[in-house]
Amino acid sequence: MTTMATALGFDVGAKRIGVAVGNGYSGTARDLAVVDMRDELADWPAIDKLVREWRPDALVVGDPRTPGEDGRVSDLTQPSRQRAQRFARDAATRYPVPVWLVDERMSSIDAAARFAEGRSAGARKRSGARNLDAVAAAIILERWLAAPDDADRVMVDADDTQSANHPVAKASTAP
Repeated sequence: MTTMATALGFDVGAKRIGVAVGNGYSGTARDLAVVDMRDELADWPAIDKLVREWRPDALVVGDPRTPGEDGRVSDLTQPSRQRAQRFARDAATRYPVPVWLVDERMSSIDAAARFAEGRSAGARKRSGARNLDAVAAAIILERWLAAPDDADRVMVDADDTQSANHPVAKASTAP
């Protein structure tokens, strides 16, 4: 796999989607934004804006597998997993870049610990707790940057892809 210059990572929840931006050359990621979910639907205009602004080479979505699962076999009936996989498929049809699913187990716990460390060091404020989802997205993205071969590529049929009239598709393929 070639190194990606820029990637966006997503931690998809029932109420919010944490978004992070990462650099494939340094292998680092940082929290970027939190986008609302409404009635199980992502705020696609807000995500479109982030994709246009950052022009990522890849999108990485956290896949909430349950503890004890080995490999990529999992209970696909889990609502959080269905939500994340639906978001990943929708993103793959919407944007002309590869979309990857990455095991996100423990990312929320790691994000809470990272946030607490930042608070004790004075780098984060209590009011920034809303960004916890974006911190989790950064952790998911860092995992993918460190081990991209452990991810699953989201594939869509040519019939599923959006037309070239989609504003983000045009913006990201323009020279």
